Amino acid sequence: MSRISQRIAAISESATLKVDAKAKAMKAEGKNVISYAAGEPDFPTPDHIVEAAIAAAKDPKNHRYTPAAGLPELKDAIVAKTKVDSGTSVNASQVVVTNGGKQAVYQACAAILDPGDEVIVPAPFWTTYPESIALAGGKQISVFAGSEQDYKVTVEQLDKAKTKKTKAIMFVSPSNPTGAVYSEQETRDIANWALDNGIWIIADEIYQNLTYDGVFAHSPTELVPEVADQTIMVNGVAKTFAMTGWRLGWMVAPQDVAKAAANLQSHLSSNVANISQRAALAALTGPREPAMEMLKAFDRRRKTILQELSKIDGVYTPEPKGAFYVYPDVTGLLGRNWGGQKISTSLELCDYILDKAEVAMVPGEAFGPSGYVRMSYALGDDALLEGVQRLQKLFS
Repeated sequence: MSRISQRIAAISESATLKVDAKAKAMKAEGKNVISYAAGEPDFPTPDHIVEAAIAAAKDPKNHRYTPAAGLPELKDAIVAKTKVDSGTSVNASQVVVTNGGKQAVYQACAAILDPGDEVIVPAPFWTTYPESIALAGGKQISVFAGSEQDYKVTVEQLDKAKTKKTKAIMFVSPSNPTGAVYSEQETRDIANWALDNGIWIIADEIYQNLTYDGVFAHSPTELVPEVADQTIMVNGVAKTFAMTGWRLGWMVAPQDVAKAAANLQSHLSSNVANISQRAALAALTGPREPAMEMLKAFDRRRKTILQELSKIDGVYTPEPKGAFYVYPDVTGLLGRNWGGQKISTSLELCDYILDKAEVAMVPGEAFGPSGYVRMSYALGDDALLEGVQRLQKLFS
């Protein structure tokens, strides 16, 4: 008899965290590794948020259990944010505060999926989606959109992938890993398709405030309000406010789904740490200038990495309009000999780059088909530039 359950043994380690851990281990050995692996801002959490957390830690009321679904004040702030940024009016009872966006994704899947239900997942996709779907008993159906489509799927592709077992679609805009942002019309078309087919939308909106060039990340429920009754929105403070370590996310869902998810969470983890909740409240209700300054820095780095990657023959990078990732198409580098060895896959390419140039990035195999790499530009300007220049030298 196996010591580990089949369900848990089937879970894959997060590829992005695995690469980041390897890069950090190499740094600990004294190697000058530059890592584009982790999707994590290099900025400290803004001071006013940290101060709110310090004050909260000193207040005895935060030393006790609080409602499993979240502090009322924070839920009210999330309602306000959902109205402003997602264009959708909801009630506080529809909000469940979670331990980061990952828990929100898992609970969304657990709340609506039964064994055998299918979830259409546009690829390239974030590595956690398949595992969350599988843990809930569902089956992932990947629909791939390559660089020639700017990594955005079409309604025609979704329609071909739909079966009688299709229960939901993951809708992610801006996207991790590609930075792609669906246009207003593209979003409306997908929302109407889901509405017409009675298919749930799990909309991951955690990067919605990180967009560039005047682009706006529209929510399906903003453009097609009727689809709100079959939409679960996932969000959090990690990316916009440099709060990845605070573990604070949330889901906004129809009343019955929110209640089901809250019941699950009451047994799974109970309330999110009150200190993190108070910090998130300060983030959502406090000054936005620190977040805007970070956004300006991300935009500057986005332009730099695009410019420098364009100098490498065999690399094509669609311009991302959101998040803080580029997703270069590196098929032009594959099937060739580099450093005396033939490189056939993006996994082999990333291993070669890490070994020869001490630059870490995540291979496309972690997010879908081979032939691509994900690079986060949420790192310092100098390191970002040096890393790409190492790549230019390696493939010159």
